[in-house]
Amino acid sequence: VIIKINNTISGADNYKWEFEGGVPSESTQLNPGEITYEKPGNFEIKLIAENQDGERKEIIKKIEIKDAINIIFTNQIIQSNNPPVEVKLTNATSGVGLTYSWTFQGGIPATFNQKSPPNVIFTTPGNHNITLTVSNGFESETKTQVIVVAPNLECNFDWIPNFEDEDYQSPVKVNLVNQSVSANTYSWTFQDGNPASSTLQNPLQVNFTTGSHTITLSAINDKTFKTISKTINVLPDTNLIVLNDVKLGINASHNSNLFGAFYSTKLRRSFTDNEITSQNSNQIDIVFQGLNSNFTFNKFISPTNVTNFGFSALANAQNTVFINAIDLCNCGLNFTENQFDSMLTDGILQGLNIPNIASPAASQEFGATFPKLVLFKTFDNRKGAIKVKSKVQNGASSYIICDIKVQKQ
Repeated sequence: VIIKINNTISGADNYKWEFEGGVPSESTQLNPGEITYEKPGNFEIKLIAENQDGERKEIIKKIEIKDAINIIFTNQIIQSNNPPVEVKLTNATSGVGLTYSWTFQGGIPATFNQKSPPNVIFTTPGNHNITLTVSNGFESETKTQVIVVAPNLECNFDWIPNFEDEDYQSPVKVNLVNQSVSANTYSWTFQDGNPASSTLQNPLQVNFTTGSHTITLSAINDKTFKTISKTINVLPDTNLIVLNDVKLGINASHNSNLFGAFYSTKLRRSFTDNEITSQNSNQIDIVFQGLNSNFTFNKFISPTNVTNFGFSALANAQNTVFINAIDLCNCGLNFTENQFDSMLTDGILQGLNIPNIASPAASQEFGATFPKLVLFKTFDNRKGAIKVKSKVQNGASSYIICDIKVQKQ
């Protein structure tokens, strides 16, 4: 503390100052200037004033120097920051005559006015300020610390089927997605699943067969636990992939990267010219040859034969047999639009005797009158049918719309 002396005595010739506990400790100046006190306590300031006539006067005044304020406190979370959170506070602030004022934002208790507070409980998730204000009667200082309370425990999950199991037909493999919050231990059970249980946060893969199966998750932390159950329904296997409203572009559309003319029944998507790579080209099993926007020449061709119809060659191309004209097959095939529409399993396809090599007449173009039915057999002997439903004439962006039903294996 720095003080400045204001001398109002008159008529004196000599001055002797004594500053107990001060720096400097004495002076003979009329006005000794500033005095510094570096320690707390009660101190005397003494002045002896004299003149040449021997007159003498002594003045003593007292000054109190308060303790400097240096707030020191720590917090310790008991157990964990999962709610409710218990916090122990240790106040190491020292000094004489200090007063203390605590506030605990969202805590129990909310305030306290002694040096050492009791443990404080926080139940609401989020950030909470702990504030201590210390005063020495002359000045005050404030210090704040933050307690972070974790979110309340939540137990929830979802699952994602493997790509080939999106129809939920047996067997189905699913990947569990744990959506729980503020848990550190997990317990899964899978009714009739393989595996039957798990303690992983996100089990990699669980297999289910036909039927309804209960999946139960318990999410646990050091304060509480919650449980949730959901049901997954697995359908009987039809061995049939159903692909609706597939768009296949004419040659110009395919080459300009608008609507692809190449299709993969296993990847369930079409590909334009620039999307074909050495990694996916061997997955192409359907190619649509649409000569122009007038649809004057239309047929499905084998991926091994694309270079004969203006397409770039496919690396590792696989052969597919197409019967574009069923009535000209001369192989005993009889397949109707009604059979296609009502097909819920691959039973009808199993009974079709699709030859390994189509006759020239059977593989010829199928015209531009729709709907039109086309049969095919892939290189791995999966049989399928295409129903060309309609066409969209839009210049170089023209395409057909069709449904495809094909065996899984």
